Amino acid sequence: MKKLNIPTFAQLLAAYQRIAELERTKSERPCVKTVCSAVCGVRRIIELLDPRAMERCVTWLDEGKIDAFLTEAIQRGMSPVSAWAYVMQLRAVTARWTRPYYAAMGFRVPAFRLPMWRRKLKRYMRPGRETLLKAKEWYEGLAARNDKREWLVATLMLEFGMRNGDVARLRWADFRTKARGADLAPVTMLAYVPHKTSLTSGRVVAWPVHPDVWRRMCEMRAVMPSHVGTHMEGIVVPGARRVFARLNGELRASGLFAGNKGLYELRKICIDHVYQKFGAEMASSISGDDIRTVTRYYADPSAVNVEGVRVVDLL
Repeated sequence: MKKLNIPTFAQLLAAYQRIAELERTKSERPCVKTVCSAVCGVRRIIELLDPRAMERCVTWLDEGKIDAFLTEAIQRGMSPVSAWAYVMQLRAVTARWTRPYYAAMGFRVPAFRLPMWRRKLKRYMRPGRETLLKAKEWYEGLAARNDKREWLVATLMLEFGMRNGDVARLRWADFRTKARGADLAPVTMLAYVPHKTSLTSGRVVAWPVHPDVWRRMCEMRAVMPSHVGTHMEGIVVPGARRVFARLNGELRASGLFAGNKGLYELRKICIDHVYQKFGAEMASSISGDDIRTVTRYYADPSAVNVEGVRVVDLL
């Protein structure tokens, strides 16, 4: 049997990029962005600990050194979640699917042993009524602005619970007319596969568009300046990422939503209100996430919106 050698970090990352490209031709995964994130994450860990360690065997990075990276990174001002995001890339480059590839290249790559961590992310809490009213007022004011992309971005997140990246990729062709029989008018449906689910289940999000929302979207499309995104035919919001940055800054400056992802709060508001009105299954449907994720990060089950009932009356 051929003896397998433990690679250096430089050899590991080079091999990982090659095998990821091979795997992508067969299963379309992992995507290029995922591979880049994994490589950058491992490099970041090594650079902080010892830049010369790229030429060391991967077994050099033991549990203690990973713990040292976490401590040092957090002391330098990195958030614990971000620091752990880098560490989790060590799992990505040694995932189960990589092992046969590494072996075929003559490498034995043992999985990294990670230190224990009690991950404690905040559950979603429904904003107060005052905040929701201010968000509604801000959103309705976008329709009167010259750049109609701002209203389109906010609408896709507030009415359909879309993520930023999915908004940037969305095409008008993703809106389809669905017949409902001779006695019913056809309905416009938004149907797309979120990028996050395209890497796992490939689950399609299909959601009906309110007639007033669809009419307004068509009006916005008709008055969009011809010079905006002429090289991106069919994209709903050309140059969306610049619009995200502008609106996020505006929300942050106004104090409506803190942090750098104020627009993402619109997605949460959407999913939470669908959860309140139609239940967890429909909230899962519009979000593309499973119910467990929805009830933890996008909806607030503790803030009930039903009147008090006596269970004895239901018996």
